[in-house]
Amino acid sequence: MEEALPLVDLDSNFLFAELDSLGITTILMLLSEEYGVSLEYTDVTPKNFKNLDSLVALVERKRAEK
Repeated sequence: MEEALPLVDLDSNFLFAELDSLGITTILMLLSEEYGVSLEYTDVTPKNFKNLDSLVALVERKRAEK
């Protein structure tokens, strides 16, 4: 993700605030492709995009739903 979003502080505890709509779309696409999960805009919440740990938890939940 660092390569795709070089201007975003991915270590932030307020990742959602760091992102614009293009950044959010980029993350959704990267995670969907990398982990084979279906991520939708309904998954884009401040809780799910709080930090990298919350993104990991989101992907794990989606993988468990498969």
